[in-house]
Amino acid sequence: MKRTIRTTALTVGALIAALGLGAGPAEADATTPRIDLRVLVVSDGGPATDAIAAELDAAGTPYTKVDLTRSDRPAIDAGFLADTVDGRPRARFQAVVLPDDNPFTAGSAEMTALAAYEQTYAIPQVDAYTYARPQAGLQVPTSGGYSGSIDGVQAQVTAAGRGGAFGYLDGPVPFEDNSPTVGESYAYLSTPAAGADFTPYVQAPIPGTTRQGSLVGEYRHDGRRELVVTFVYNQYQQQFRLLSRGIVEWMTGGVHPGASRNYFAVHVDDVFAADDRWDTTLNCTPGDVDCTGGAGTPSPIRMTPADVDHATAWQNSHHFTLDLVYNGAGSADQRADNDGVDQLADKLITDRNQFRWVNHTYTHAFLGCEQNVTVVPWTCITNADGSTKWVSRATIDNEIATNRVWGQVAGLPLDNTELVTGEHSGLRILPQQPADNPGLALGLADNNVTWLASDNSRDPQQRQVGPATTVARYPMNVFYNAGRTAEQVDEYNWLYTGRAQGGSGICEDNPATTTCLSAPLDTGTGYTDYIVPLETRIALGHVLSNDPKPHFIHQSNLAEDRIAYPVLDGVLDGYDALFADNTPVVNLRMKDIGVELQRRAAWKTAVQAGQITAYRIGDTVTVQGPNGTAVPATLPAGTTRGTTAFGTAYAGAVSGWTASAGSALTFTLPSSATAPSATARTTAAATAPAPHTRIPAGVTEQVPYTPDN
Repeated sequence: MKRTIRTTALTVGALIAALGLGAGPAEADATTPRIDLRVLVVSDGGPATDAIAAELDAAGTPYTKVDLTRSDRPAIDAGFLADTVDGRPRARFQAVVLPDDNPFTAGSAEMTALAAYEQTYAIPQVDAYTYARPQAGLQVPTSGGYSGSIDGVQAQVTAAGRGGAFGYLDGPVPFEDNSPTVGESYAYLSTPAAGADFTPYVQAPIPGTTRQGSLVGEYRHDGRRELVVTFVYNQYQQQFRLLSRGIVEWMTGGVHPGASRNYFAVHVDDVFAADDRWDTTLNCTPGDVDCTGGAGTPSPIRMTPADVDHATAWQNSHHFTLDLVYNGAGSADQRADNDGVDQLADKLITDRNQFRWVNHTYTHAFLGCEQNVTVVPWTCITNADGSTKWVSRATIDNEIATNRVWGQVAGLPLDNTELVTGEHSGLRILPQQPADNPGLALGLADNNVTWLASDNSRDPQQRQVGPATTVARYPMNVFYNAGRTAEQVDEYNWLYTGRAQGGSGICEDNPATTTCLSAPLDTGTGYTDYIVPLETRIALGHVLSNDPKPHFIHQSNLAEDRIAYPVLDGVLDGYDALFADNTPVVNLRMKDIGVELQRRAAWKTAVQAGQITAYRIGDTVTVQGPNGTAVPATLPAGTTRGTTAFGTAYAGAVSGWTASAGSALTFTLPSSATAPSATARTTAAATAPAPHTRIPAGVTEQVPYTPDN
């Protein structure tokens, strides 16, 4: 941390010298400009600017988008970029994102206006994806560089990058190579042009040479600063997700509304119960409602005390806590069938404080409509008048309360405001049950439940169900009915291959399904070689997307072959290899995730309604939102609010939520966070670099903050 802060301070000092600004904090007099904390994103409709916009959306950082493909957009001129408020010069944007280093037509007055604006107010510019050329501070690739695919290449953050905005990374930046037939990452690798003041932050080997070529670097010229990115990307690719935080922190100087962290939580459902097992001959699960006709014999999967020891040791080695989502009837049944003995329950209760615990109802009963399971798929039973016959409020009440009491008697450290119903039942399930069970809201109120799990694949948006707010959970494609890897692969093949290959044909009937297989996986190697890497990549993608929603698996996956651990190891070990110690995975329990999502929704609404004001004058940041809306902010370490230190440390900065009573919140930045200043422009400094023709200009729209789901 000390090394990072010291190096950052030197970088800021170098910037002050480069811009000709006075040292020390800016005086907040009438000549000190007001810098609005909003980003200008100039888009050509390409994936790179859209990816940066998505990162701003996810963090809750306000921005305005100008779409060059639209004819009704406003002109980007001096009046659009800056004005005066209460006699003080105001820069309306703290940073500018362009599709490349100059997306306008030759001789463009708009590029001239942007260059002058950046010089005057020390506004940084991000070239989202540009060709390596002298106008961007780099030699053209044909001069000893490279242009082409860098799929599978491992780039590296340089010492300058780690000492600055990319200091949250350990160094390696692997580029995805998910398909041998599809090019995923095109790049221009080049070295700084002769005489250019260019500092690479991320670089990769230039093929056929011993030199490194820049992929992300800072170009300083004519009193301006540009972050030059020379590889194409979209918002879902891991390499962008790794670098996106640094891009935002670089262009905002680490001062912006909104916050971003990397979250991971794992719920283990059906603890104490036993899960039915996939039958590799019947291609269904005996005991499940969709395995009809009485075929097959159930062969349940249930954890053992040794599995509990393994789970505890695994948690300790990863500094991570699992959420055990339990059904007390599972233990009651086990004791009834074994002369009062349940070694698993005894072990879990002894080790109860090693885990977090969530009520999953007593018997895992289906709490939606009453089901007709004589048909596949099942249907809702109806009353004589044709209305849906619902599971009763009394049944819902009993399932929640009995399990809570069972857990309390066992001494489980519960939070009684949290609930996961069996199969997320009671909530709407399309197509059979298009509405929530009306009795569910009443049962939740009876038991003071305020946080209710939903399935993200069916019900992703947070919503109210009576007194409870939903928390969507990501299902991992590690099946509840598989304790052995061979069972997992066999069921995977059944689901995701065509009928001619012995599969279910689901993929043929639903062409949009992306997990379809061209051929069945080998049952001996398919799990390790295909399923684990895929599920790891999907889950890690959520972690890197500032997405706090939990993932869920089942107790069966911690038993027998313990098939969940390779995926969980892939996520956490992979994460540790990429991120510095100052950027740990944030592991929250369900209610805290719910609060985070709820705050984001309120902030999103305020931003959409234009109710947020945020700006900086010298070393003072002011943010104002509606009464009752908590304000998220990311600021440099050492920032205070009044006499109190602001935020909690994360990724080299401090961030957090501050409750708002509708009045302005003010934060004082540390002296090292030097403010931009208005500077006198010379004729030479006001001249933009030579523009080049790209695409016809086109429109503006105000883009609200939208969470990245």
